[in-house]
Amino acid sequence: MTTDPRIPRHVAIVMDGNGRWARRRGQPRNFGHRAGQKAVREAVEFCLRRKIETLTLFAFSSENWKRPSDEVGALMDLFLRALDKEVDELHSNEVRVRFIGGLSVFNEALRTRMLSAMEKTRGNSALDLNVCVNYGGRWDIAQAARQAVEAVQRGELDPRSLDETTLAPFMCLADQPPVDLLIRTGGEHRISNFLLWQIAYAELYFTDTLWPDVDQDELARALENYARRERRFGRTDAQIAKAS
Repeated sequence: MTTDPRIPRHVAIVMDGNGRWARRRGQPRNFGHRAGQKAVREAVEFCLRRKIETLTLFAFSSENWKRPSDEVGALMDLFLRALDKEVDELHSNEVRVRFIGGLSVFNEALRTRMLSAMEKTRGNSALDLNVCVNYGGRWDIAQAARQAVEAVQRGELDPRSLDETTLAPFMCLADQPPVDLLIRTGGEHRISNFLLWQIAYAELYFTDTLWPDVDQDELARALENYARRERRFGRTDAQIAKAS
């Protein structure tokens, strides 16, 4: 854990550009998805080295089911093989793996691997690695609201007290630090329904680098940019100067 305010505690990444990376090489999109695995390893190693507490990756959105069925099938197969290949190494590096999203839609083999990976690494503390699959920010807010309603029905929550503070514990990642830095690769400048609640005060960093080409140097540039930001959280410059 770092106490240096110039180092984000929680980094989230929209891993964009696999398909374009493959197309530029005359390869199918799945070739790019496989190449993107190396960038995931780079990001995990980077966060471990920099003592970043939490890394959240947007691996498969709830909208990605609209993609061609052969690409979705290949992605599911890639997830399976990646889990079989990577979990032991993540565990040896004290990385805690969590899958965030609607897991019930995945086939039994993949869901079993996910649950097994989470159980195996649940006691690790060097880095929380959240992999968002079948996830969307609007889905997250809706499921939190549904849980809050159920708590009201059980008599555990007064509906008159429902506000940002009382709803927050029902959101995904509620037990982890707020997102400090959101990185999006691939040149697009949009959020794409990712962590809408959690990035309310995050710093945003966009790079033209396609995800498979992201390396330690690219991630270091993102952190250098973050370190130059002044995070006000609604306060004025004078208030920040006085507090420091």
